[in-house]
Amino acid sequence: MPIPIHDPHQAPGGTLKRLPLRKAAVLFIVAVCLCLFGLLYLQLEQSRRQDLAVAKMASSNLTRAMAQQAEDTFLAADLVLTSLVDWIEDDGYGAGQKARLQNTFARRVQQLDQLHGMFLFDRDGQWVITSFPDLPRGNGVADREYFKFHQQNASTLAHIGPAIHSRENGEWIIPISKRINDRAGNFQGVLMAGIKMSYFDRFFESFSLDEKGIMFLGLTDGTLLARRPFDEGLIGSSLAQGRIYQNLLPEASAGTAMINSVVDGVVRLYGYRQLASYPLVVAAATSRDTILKGWYERAFQSSVIIALVILGVGLFGWVFIHQVRDGERIEKNLRKAQRALEQIATHDSLTGLANRRLFERSLEIEFARGARQVSPVSLVMLDIDFFKRYNDAYGHVAGDQCLTQVAQVLKACCQRKSDLAVRYGGEEFAVLLPDTDINGALAIAGQIRRSVIDKHIIHSGSPTGYLTVSLGCYSFIPSGNDSPELFIQRADAALYQAKNAGRNRAAVFSLEESMAELLRSDR
Repeated sequence: MPIPIHDPHQAPGGTLKRLPLRKAAVLFIVAVCLCLFGLLYLQLEQSRRQDLAVAKMASSNLTRAMAQQAEDTFLAADLVLTSLVDWIEDDGYGAGQKARLQNTFARRVQQLDQLHGMFLFDRDGQWVITSFPDLPRGNGVADREYFKFHQQNASTLAHIGPAIHSRENGEWIIPISKRINDRAGNFQGVLMAGIKMSYFDRFFESFSLDEKGIMFLGLTDGTLLARRPFDEGLIGSSLAQGRIYQNLLPEASAGTAMINSVVDGVVRLYGYRQLASYPLVVAAATSRDTILKGWYERAFQSSVIIALVILGVGLFGWVFIHQVRDGERIEKNLRKAQRALEQIATHDSLTGLANRRLFERSLEIEFARGARQVSPVSLVMLDIDFFKRYNDAYGHVAGDQCLTQVAQVLKACCQRKSDLAVRYGGEEFAVLLPDTDINGALAIAGQIRRSVIDKHIIHSGSPTGYLTVSLGCYSFIPSGNDSPELFIQRADAALYQAKNAGRNRAAVFSLEESMAELLRSDR
């Protein structure tokens, strides 16, 4: 039962096992890197959301301004149309009124910058009066959408129709018109004012948009009236199947949404608003890349900084882990050297058995344990018979080999971890047997004696011709104040009793025989 002088696995100040420093360092470095990544992600996500929120607010404000401008533009034209329709319905547009009406139309167009011109058509769609000096030539406007609308609808409200080319000069205009009735309420014609599309183009251009930005004005049925950037091929096309008309406007008359364009695949933030007074919808869109351009730059810069920090932490961690590994290797070598020193300090170098130092320490421990548990402790002392003759006959090298073979027998016979085989000195050995009574000690002693004989070690100086051993056994139950010296002396006395009885045997300590031997030695 080897008992080390110092337990290398136990901390000097407690019983906690040592922490695996290298693993802890790796986990700490990984945790630091993950925290940095987490902080970077949170910071970038918060910044991205803030940029999008600012863009949504700007888009909402932009569409509000567009809606207000569109409403003011059409409202001014509507008011002019209303006053003129009342005049025409009251006084008619006969020959006596045409000059006055033409002058009035011209003045109104001059007063309102958004107006391209004003036109009065009779019930057949023919030009009656315009704001221009001369009447256009042609077949009239009976085929126009706005004329058909008023012809078929009795509503006196202003009607805004799809954008058209003016038959006066070919300019793109958005018609706003009103029905003219006679005193009986019958259809008598249409008064139309043309809103310049260029007016909205100039208004749209007053706002700063990126190259992929879009602004448009459309009817509530999805018909496109005006657009920036201007594309003549798209004017009059339908947006009814787009997400704004299909999904967003039915839910809310105004709002913002990130939409992937089905036309060019560009993701844009759209702000939209439906006018309350007229069947119009305005929308403005800024590409997501433009909105997040600053965020991308900040993300790149932050990522580079974090990457450099992580690289620094990684390099430091690599150096630290290597230092820890070197320290662990040095400590492992120190523990190995310590165990070697303990082996040297507590074991016999020739036989590998415990030496007297470890034996004495073990006696103290087993005496204390036996006293606590009230269990016996036994000792077997062993001596090689006629060992001096063996050395004289075969030499000291052979004698050392003989001692080693006997030590192997002792090791083999000590089956329990608590049993301790000891080289006591010279050719003398001892076996400490905790929790073993005298019968158990005798059994072990007999096993040792027979095993030595079974080795068939030739010994010409022995009466048997082979190497034999003599053994003495002693057992007692410690009381707590026992003397290790007396314990050893009694086992040694039993050994001498075996020698005196003829050797090659095991003897149990007898106090009477010991006293008799003492008297004989005194004589």
